[in-house]
Amino acid sequence: MQTLRKAEHRGYADHGWLKSFHSFSFAGYHDPRFMAWGNLRVINEDRVAAGMGFGKHGHRNMEIISYVLSGELAHEDSMGNIKGIPPGDVQRMSAGTGVTHSEFNHAKDQTTHFLQIWIEPNVTEIPPSYEQKSIPLSEKQNKLCLIASPDGLGNAVKIHADARVYAGLFDGHQPQKLDLDLQRKAYVHLIRGSLHVNDTLLSSGDALLIENESGLIIGDGKDAEVLVFDLSS
Repeated sequence: MQTLRKAEHRGYADHGWLKSFHSFSFAGYHDPRFMAWGNLRVINEDRVAAGMGFGKHGHRNMEIISYVLSGELAHEDSMGNIKGIPPGDVQRMSAGTGVTHSEFNHAKDQTTHFLQIWIEPNVTEIPPSYEQKSIPLSEKQNKLCLIASPDGLGNAVKIHADARVYAGLFDGHQPQKLDLDLQRKAYVHLIRGSLHVNDTLLSSGDALLIENESGLIIGDGKDAEVLVFDLSS
């Protein structure tokens, strides 16, 4: 079974310096139908104005992934990490017993566009930790590249959660198949462009919620960038 959720049905908040679409209930947006999907709790599509950002704030017992699309995100945390996150990098922060951090766009004339993703961990109260990896474009061209997983092999950051996250860039017919476990859930989030997933056409910002399916076939992309989540149910 699969359910299409159109981009315009997401929650939206405009704080002036921050414009954010919420795929799941978050802050002032609440929809009991979209509290989470499996152990995927948050996908926020954020646009941060030049010179602005999130001041120091805390998290606990959550796996947090930042996926930058354009601009650059400056990260600083209570573990001593001071990092710039450019497009193409994947950042993972395991909040564990507790961490504070800030995220800023220090550019003078450029908006930072990124996805903030929260996945519920399968272990809690662990020491907080940080990881960042660069993903070559070639690894995502017309295929799905694993970018986050429990084992953290290859290009993937290691997450303390029963989930695997893939990223892909599709432009043309080239179909890509991903096998799924019928006992698990999957979530497809189209960042930009258009893409067919199991014969369903997705447009920029659309999502597909999937359960009781044995696989995905992705193809017929037009300037498409997509994230695919394999999730515990």
